[in-house]
Amino acid sequence: MREGGISVLQATPSTWRLLLETGWKPAPSFKMLCGGEALPRDLADQLLSTEGVLWNMYGPTETTIWSAVSLVNAGPAPVRIGPPIANTQFYVLNGLQHIAPLGVPGELCIGGDGVAQGYFRRPDLTREKFMPDPFRGGSNRMYRTGDLVRLLPGGELEFLGRLDNQVKIRGFRIELGEIETILMQQPGIREAVVIAHGEGSAKKLVAYLATADGQECDREELKRALTNALPAYMLPAIFVTLDSIPRTPNGKVNRRALPEPSVSRDPKPNRAPRNETEEALSGIFSEVLQLETLSIDDNLFELGADSIQVFQIVARANRAGLGVTVQQVLRNPTVEALSSARTPSDSNEQSAILEPIRPVARDRYRVKKG
Repeated sequence: MREGGISVLQATPSTWRLLLETGWKPAPSFKMLCGGEALPRDLADQLLSTEGVLWNMYGPTETTIWSAVSLVNAGPAPVRIGPPIANTQFYVLNGLQHIAPLGVPGELCIGGDGVAQGYFRRPDLTREKFMPDPFRGGSNRMYRTGDLVRLLPGGELEFLGRLDNQVKIRGFRIELGEIETILMQQPGIREAVVIAHGEGSAKKLVAYLATADGQECDREELKRALTNALPAYMLPAIFVTLDSIPRTPNGKVNRRALPEPSVSRDPKPNRAPRNETEEALSGIFSEVLQLETLSIDDNLFELGADSIQVFQIVARANRAGLGVTVQQVLRNPTVEALSSARTPSDSNEQSAILEPIRPVARDRYRVKKG
């Protein structure tokens, strides 16, 4: 972007976080367009601190990508949606399909010229999501977004969450039920529930499984089966085996009663860092993966790391003066292996590299003791 003199960029919140990780700063006139998923306030404040101009975009594919745009300013309030762009109408509807009062949560439905004709060869889904627009009449239709919002006095919307089991992770729209269906087709799986856990770039898919015999499932075999059936962005990062899936008194899955997911490791001794390079890398791995404890032979990808987090590790390692590349992390996904892959052979050279990062290793990237 620097070499090409780029002045406008549209990206998801996850991509903007990656750019900030590298230390990138735009020119004061740089226009930043953020869309694909909700824009967190903390990220908005970081982007605004660069003196660029930030715009929040909102709109599903079914209404031709953009349906609303708003200039984002600094402040404590959550980032708002809207108002709608030209030839587009927003309706916040209650369960009776009536307009919800100001400030009362409801489902956002979108009408106007941007509404698509429907889903390709899916008349059932088209009937469910695309409805006649009673407020404009005629042949006009509106799209049910499934987004829970509330209308604010200034005409903007506050996003409150989803009404169904659809989530967005790094800009990808994911139907959790689709993953659950594939899991239920695997041998030995009696029940399966998938949730999105975490926030922002740390958000991951977690699969809760109840097996037919109550035994641990073969997770490697399960991952291989899912890889053949689902795209990479729909693969759960963590698998949790339960005796049974918790349910409410009326028999529905009680997602709130699911236990906090944790990364399971093989029962082996926790190996602590042996030098300052490993100490700094351990701190970076732990911070990015949000782990309290980490062994220097723990594999990043077995711990659920994704490509976004690989780039975060590389950016933070380079800021600490460690000179790590993405290729090195991919080929050496443990602290021990990565430290050896990038450590200079000459001890004087190693000392020169480590000297500026020693305070960082001690103060920020010290290994968290469990």
